[in-house]
Amino acid sequence: MSLAAPFAAPFAAALFCDVAVAPAFVRLPRLRTSVGGEDGAGDEPVFRHGGPRIRARSASAGGGRASLAVSQLRRRKEGGSSATRGCAALSSGNGADSRRVSGGDFVVVSFYRFVRVENPEEEVAKHLAFLKDLDIHGRIYLNAQGINAQISPALSGHAFPKLKVQFKPLVQVDGGIAHLPLLNTSMRATPLEPSEWKKRVVALSRSRDASSGNVDSDCIILDLRNGYEWDIGHFQGARRPEVDCFRSTSFGLSETEVNDSDPLADVNKEKTDVLMYCTGGIRCDVYSTILRKKGFKRLYTLKGGVSHYLENEGPVEWVGNLFVFDSRLSLPPAAYNPRSATQTCDLQHAIKNEKFAKCYLCGSVVQELRHRNCANLDCNLLFLCCPDCVSSFRGCCCSTCMTAPRLRPVLPGHQRYEKWHLYRDLEIQPS
Repeated sequence: MSLAAPFAAPFAAALFCDVAVAPAFVRLPRLRTSVGGEDGAGDEPVFRHGGPRIRARSASAGGGRASLAVSQLRRRKEGGSSATRGCAALSSGNGADSRRVSGGDFVVVSFYRFVRVENPEEEVAKHLAFLKDLDIHGRIYLNAQGINAQISPALSGHAFPKLKVQFKPLVQVDGGIAHLPLLNTSMRATPLEPSEWKKRVVALSRSRDASSGNVDSDCIILDLRNGYEWDIGHFQGARRPEVDCFRSTSFGLSETEVNDSDPLADVNKEKTDVLMYCTGGIRCDVYSTILRKKGFKRLYTLKGGVSHYLENEGPVEWVGNLFVFDSRLSLPPAAYNPRSATQTCDLQHAIKNEKFAKCYLCGSVVQELRHRNCANLDCNLLFLCCPDCVSSFRGCCCSTCMTAPRLRPVLPGHQRYEKWHLYRDLEIQPS
């Protein structure tokens, strides 16, 4: 499938629809999709701008048509310019979001699609050629199984330091993903709309309350993110993942029935409902195929991930902020849905957990749910830290790092360090 046309062009045009003149109609080149040895549809209108709503379609591929809808949510007049806040959703399981940060508006769009791609390395070159002059930053990963991307234009600043378009796995897991049946929708978990997910998690919460906190063994909420993501926000009832990278996730893979770190270790694979969630959905889609091959039957995912849920339902049964993998690091539910500012969650109950919202060094409750990087250039660990420990440990995550030869200056508040290469030749001795 030729991805440069159906993905890059519509997304770029959509992002700039209110700050640059978008064409009323664009016909893109023939799309080629290989599904079961057959090519997809040929020339067809794939992008149309008809006001604040934009829809782009790709050729038929696999389980159906992929469509992108970018809806204008808000415009802000600043200095005579109009900036757009928008969100997007792709029918095959992806989402996008744009958020306000101090200093101006900017847009972040995340999307992915599993589809058989002909000549993926050629597609990498096409994407680079198309995007190089558009001042778009972000990450785009392409391979024979599809595309996974997070991109942002420079409206008032970039969410990513640069643009990377690479031929590589869509996500990283031990053993790779090339052998996984990602294009077979029956092997992936059943997606639940945010409204249906809310019903399920609310019912589970009531069941826990009625049984004095005991967990329903017939239904498990599985957080497929990293432990540090859980530390600033999660669905109530979801156990903290004891991993620092998705590659190390091993839920349901244990050969023994007793494994305290694995909530799936001793469940009934045929009768237990496993409700899995992640930020945008792709980690759940990939991991559900692994679990399906291990014999799990009743697998469900939150369609569009947590970001899509917060936008549609607010923080119902969600506590804290959402970790995001760009310069913002942490977003409150109100960033996705302004109405969320009036909704409350049981934050005090969640804080009783030994890991949630706690300083990694002293264990006190942090006032702002946002990580910082260790000042030791050769560590760079993301960690939560209270102001007192930031001062006492000079921005480091432990006493050992305080004696490291290359220490960056302690940044005030929650400022972010510049890219690693800007510090690598410096030797800043601890004072």
